[in-house]
Amino acid sequence: MRMELFSIGPFTIYSYGLMIAVGILVCIAMGMYRAKKRGMSDDAVLTIAIIGVLSGFIGAKLLYVIVEFDQFIEDPMSVMGGEGFVVYGGIIVGVLSAVIYCRQKKLVFLEYFDLLAPSIAVAQGFGRIGCFLAGCCYGRETDSFLGVIFPEHSMAPSGVKLLPTQLFSSAGDFLIMAILLLYSRKTRPKGRTGALYLILYGIGRFLIEFLRADDRGTVGSLSTSQFISIGIVAVGLILFFSSKLFRKIFHRAEKAVTTSPEE
Repeated sequence: MRMELFSIGPFTIYSYGLMIAVGILVCIAMGMYRAKKRGMSDDAVLTIAIIGVLSGFIGAKLLYVIVEFDQFIEDPMSVMGGEGFVVYGGIIVGVLSAVIYCRQKKLVFLEYFDLLAPSIAVAQGFGRIGCFLAGCCYGRETDSFLGVIFPEHSMAPSGVKLLPTQLFSSAGDFLIMAILLLYSRKTRPKGRTGALYLILYGIGRFLIEFLRADDRGTVGSLSTSQFISIGIVAVGLILFFSSKLFRKIFHRAEKAVTTSPEE
């Protein structure tokens, strides 16, 4: 477990950043490959991915600032310049940005959300491996054989056995990817695969939070991410069981596709 992998001249390659990059590249490659197989626009997938990544980083940092607002007031650069991000901020802002793009380009958002849901999960899986290598998002102290001792200079406390919640999360993300790929083999109503992603990820994130020990903010007796997870699962359930309602929300975009397709 090393935060710094190697240096090339003045440039240092960090394990966290490398795994994030690997996750993004695999996400885009998988999405474009599956788009071609489904007769969908791989160019649109690439654009949505780029917009989602850029806006997602902004959203993840913004939510981190909100969670660590007291620290931000005392020392803004320690929050803005650090490696802290909150995944849910990235998901929410990334999805909203994709919705706006799809509406502008007269694409059916739910179709692309279904297509990219497994890719999002695999990107998160690689990202959590990066968290493990950096030592962030660590778990509680334990005497279990599953415990990991992080080295000095890690973001996690060193010298004690901690639950590797990052690896638990990563395994869960890859499992979600596999479930979504299997589920989407058959034709499903628009939005169902994306909804299943929200449900599975929200439940998994809610549960894993009980094992984490890093400071990540609270809302009452719940962590910030647990509180958001409840809303994410609720949206997923509504979308899964009431897809007609959400199709009405995106009716204009769908109508535009069928009546005036772009060249």
